[in-house]
Parts: sequence; C-alpha cells; structure tokens
Amino acid sequence: MPRRTQLSGEGLYGLKTFTRFLKTEFSEENIEFWIACEDFKKSQDPQQIIRKAKSIYEKFIQNDAPQEVNLDFHTKEIIARSITQPTLHSFDVAQSRVYQLMEQDSYMRFLKSDIYLDLIEGRPQRPTNLRRRSRSFTYNEFQDVNSDVSIWL
Repeated sequence: MPRRTQLSGEGLYGLKTFTRFLKTEFSEENIEFWIACEDFKKSQDPQQIIRKAKSIYEKFIQNDAPQEVNLDFHTKEIIARSITQPTLHSFDVAQSRVYQLMEQDSYMRFLKSDIYLDLIEGRPQRPTNLRRRSRSFTYNEFQDVNSDVSIWL
C-alpha cells in the first residue's frame, strides 16, 4: 500500500476502487475505520471530538461492534480508557495497526486483482457479486432450505 500520505492523495476513484476490492474480501471495515480516523483528526470542536470518538469506538473498536476491526486486546483497552476524554490522537495506534494490516495483506492482493488491473488498464468495471456480511441474525439466509436435523442427533 502506498505511504499514508499517498493513500488520501491517490484520488477518490483509487480509494473507491480499493474499497470495492475490500468489499469482495469482506474486510471493508478496515478502510472505513482508516477514513473515519482521518476525518476525526480534522475535528476542532471539543464536543465534536467527543461525539466522533464515541461513534468510532462503538462502530469499529468495542467488542462485537458492527464493523469491528482486528485489534489486539491491549490497543482496545487503551482506547476504551481514553474514550471519555479523547484527543485527536486517541486512535493513532489502532489506525497504524489497521494500516499495516492492509498494507501487508489486502493491498498486496489488491495489486494482483482484476479490480485493480481493470483500473490501471482503463477497462470497464466488472460487476462484483457481493453478499453483505452481517453480525445480525435478523435475516435467515437459509429460510428455503429443508433440513432434517434429526440426522445430527
């Protein structure tokens, strides 16, 4: 992945293309967290800092968050303790860890992907067949499946 300063400077289209790729891998929470942190750092009003920090924490950091990013326990604990009085640097370590994960893993696969090759070769975008991952069990994907559970008993 390009250096941090280049990621935001790659242009909206490149960022959208990388995000589209991450969606195919069901890991778009990583780039969404990174973007949320970049936006958070631009906050100036103390109330806005508190509100955005809480939102980022609830969406990406806390256990069972809707878009929980993969962070170690220690990093999560540091953020949890500072969330009541956040600073613009509250998420720096977590953002760096998520960035490294994308750089070493997802970005390498992105560079070899059809999505990226289509972008650099100017080919039209191909549709991606995505099924949205959810931690919610409100929708039963298997409602039409007839199964005899007695075979498992």
